[in-house]
Amino acid sequence: MNASYIAIDWGSTHLRAWLYRDGQCVDSLQQPLGVSRLTEQTPRQVFEQFIQLWRSAQDIPVIMAGMIGSDAGWQTVPYLPCPVTLHEIGAQLFEVAPQVWIVPGLKMARNVMRGEETQLIGAMQLAPADCYVMPGTHSKWVQIHEGSVSGFTTAMTGELHHLLMNHSLIGKGLPEQHDDEAAFNTGLQCGLDSPSLVSRLFEARASRVLGDLPPECVSEWLSGLLIGAEVAAMSHELAVKHVTLVGNESLCRRYRRALAKVNIGSQEIAGDAAFQQGIRSIIDARR
Repeated sequence: MNASYIAIDWGSTHLRAWLYRDGQCVDSLQQPLGVSRLTEQTPRQVFEQFIQLWRSAQDIPVIMAGMIGSDAGWQTVPYLPCPVTLHEIGAQLFEVAPQVWIVPGLKMARNVMRGEETQLIGAMQLAPADCYVMPGTHSKWVQIHEGSVSGFTTAMTGELHHLLMNHSLIGKGLPEQHDDEAAFNTGLQCGLDSPSLVSRLFEARASRVLGDLPPECVSEWLSGLLIGAEVAAMSHELAVKHVTLVGNESLCRRYRRALAKVNIGSQEIAGDAAFQQGIRSIIDARR
């Protein structure tokens, strides 16, 4: 594949873009200009400032994915209802400017995703599986049946960790936090044992106040608790034996540890690799 194109992952907090010429990445950028951070500029103005310079006179095709297609982004792009094939996702791009498209998100009766669908397109080619786990602010557990996304579930694990550490009594007055495998493992086991969470969350504060948990390790304990609860609940709901993790290495490592404790096998693919393959597949399908 020797196409020239621009791939953009435009989320809530960051804009990331890659310029491909003749199938090779020749430039990239990352800016803290996610759609939730734009106060004085519109997405179109940011695009003109940072991306249009790459296009020159050729109007190189641009494929964007993520929150740029939300009601807070460039333009609201409709969600596609599940079940849906990955080919259908790529075939129903939404054009917001000449040769500039946004990938649609996916929806179910009480759930939505936007951005992960592009990673899924790539992950299904690079690491086929019946279930994908996509850790993050809003973790996704995605079920695949006969080449279609048949359903998915969202766990607000990452956001809950952030809120508790920054806006609750649990995180109040804590020193700088440090990695601590033992604290993570202790929290992990608590989460696996009590996935309902409600009766265990306050232990993050009580254990620290009583001297059982070092104050610099609260974040690790809480991370273990939340991930353990997520994995326990989802493994019971989906009854899966093997999953493919899609995300960054450090976060996937935590999930691998939790999955192993409930006897779920896993393989892993980097989120950026999956995203880039997803965009390439969409470009190839349009040629």
